[in-house]
Amino acid sequence: MMGRLTASRRGWSAALLCVVALGLGAPANAGVTDKLRDGLFKNRGGEQAGAPLARYVSEAGRVFTLDRTQTVPMLKFEDSPEVWVLLPSPAPRGDVIYKNDLGEPVLRATRLGGFTLFTDERPMGEAVSMAGAGAPLRLSPMSPQALADRMLQASFRSGRAARHAIAFQAEASPASAALMGDAAVVVTLALFRLAEKAGGRPVGRFSLVLFEEGKKPAAMLKDNVLRIVVSPAQGLAGRPSSKRIITAAGAK
Repeated sequence: MMGRLTASRRGWSAALLCVVALGLGAPANAGVTDKLRDGLFKNRGGEQAGAPLARYVSEAGRVFTLDRTQTVPMLKFEDSPEVWVLLPSPAPRGDVIYKNDLGEPVLRATRLGGFTLFTDERPMGEAVSMAGAGAPLRLSPMSPQALADRMLQASFRSGRAARHAIAFQAEASPASAALMGDAAVVVTLALFRLAEKAGGRPVGRFSLVLFEEGKKPAAMLKDNVLRIVVSPAQGLAGRPSSKRIITAAGAK
């Protein structure tokens, strides 16, 4: 066992004050552009029907990897470190809708192999086209020192986003170290998104993030502590998403 990583024993618990900000962009054009777009996105949708591992690009230009070579399908956007675990469910006409751990649609696959991507910016969906080969989405092993460094870094960044002190602690074993390290990054992403919505006001009604092992992934807020439960046996599917963490942290 690695034991408890704490500020006094491992030197990675940190807290700082600061500010954060993020941004976005938009598309344009019509006529000939529509025909070109239809040719690119609609006609090529079934070209690689059922490709288990590939990169795709959406109409808005977002690039992501879809990995269906594992027990649980996963998706990762190139502009974010978070890997999204997808839960497939049947839809009309033989389609499949892939949802996140909150039950929100992320991707729709037609029986012919076409895909529609759903995002916060495009909730009605947008077509995607295959962009090439993709790399498998896997966790890399993590040493005790690497986990301590990751926790220190996440604590520092989370403190900046929340604008108040937030310490990170972990009850880690060799089996859960890499997953807890990944979960720490996801917590930080959640706090950055909360901070963006808050417009510079302090966010997060907690001063400690505690990572522990359990049977099912979970995120819960109680007594000023945000508890993140990970299940090492499930791999990347064994930790909550940033959206679930935002919900647990009390986002409106």
